[in-house]
Amino acid sequence: MRNMKGESGGRGEHERLPRLWKDPGGGTGHLGFGWSQLCLFLGLRHQAVLAIGQELNRRTLGDASPGWISQVRRRSSLLGSQLEAALYSEQELSYIQQGEVAMQKALGILSNQEGWKKETQQENGDEVLSKVVPDVGKVFRLEVVVDQPMDRLYEELVDRMEAMGEWNPNVKEIKVLQKIGKNTIITHELAAAAAGNLVGPRDFVSVRCAKRRGSTCVLAGVATHFGEMPEQSGVIRAEHGPTCMVLHPVAGSPSKTKFTWLLSIDLKGWLPKTIINQVLSQTQMDFANHLRKRLESSPASEARC
Repeated sequence: MRNMKGESGGRGEHERLPRLWKDPGGGTGHLGFGWSQLCLFLGLRHQAVLAIGQELNRRTLGDASPGWISQVRRRSSLLGSQLEAALYSEQELSYIQQGEVAMQKALGILSNQEGWKKETQQENGDEVLSKVVPDVGKVFRLEVVVDQPMDRLYEELVDRMEAMGEWNPNVKEIKVLQKIGKNTIITHELAAAAAGNLVGPRDFVSVRCAKRRGSTCVLAGVATHFGEMPEQSGVIRAEHGPTCMVLHPVAGSPSKTKFTWLLSIDLKGWLPKTIINQVLSQTQMDFANHLRKRLESSPASEARC
């Protein structure tokens, strides 16, 4: 079994060639193909995956969007840089694609400024908005400004992700189950009960990807299936829809960060919509407060957004 927390390193067909081919110098192997024909096949497969990804990307994107979203979407093609470095297994390619599609879909939702309704707002300007998106359902959008540079937030939300349970009481535990390349991971998250135990503990298995384009960082995710993490006894397996966190410096104040969190969740179980709406909007507000306290109390290390 592969080390669940180890990086797969992009292992693909080319690493298995010594077992299939006796003469890599140009002769014929077991299956009757020459080395050059095999390399051509792998190259065509690579190009085909990229082409499919670009077409999915084109169909997902809309037209009107704020400048920072446009910047990310123009320069982030589906499967792009991860597949330029190496070929991955079919399952790894699937995870990479799921994460990239979730990112594009989430950015597409954020780019549409129409239909958002205010759920709640704090005196410091923090606010949660919501809207109903076709084929997705109700989504929630947290908008806050944090008095910390963008790299510091990235460090806490990505590099120190598994420590989130130490400062966010709504999260009991987050584990990285598998890392694929530089930008994609599979995670398991165990959430605490909420709303006075009206909402019991949930867990989530998600594929997440992180990208930086220009001065903007995007952290996106969506529910996925991971065979080595079956459903747990006594815990309801909930699902993230397309979600993302977007970080970019406040114009004119690089030491401050605009933080946007798009949240889409199917909590499963029999829960009234009023309770779901209250829990999710409050979860986002609580997260902003806990994140600020963490950033103020925990020293920064070398961030690498």
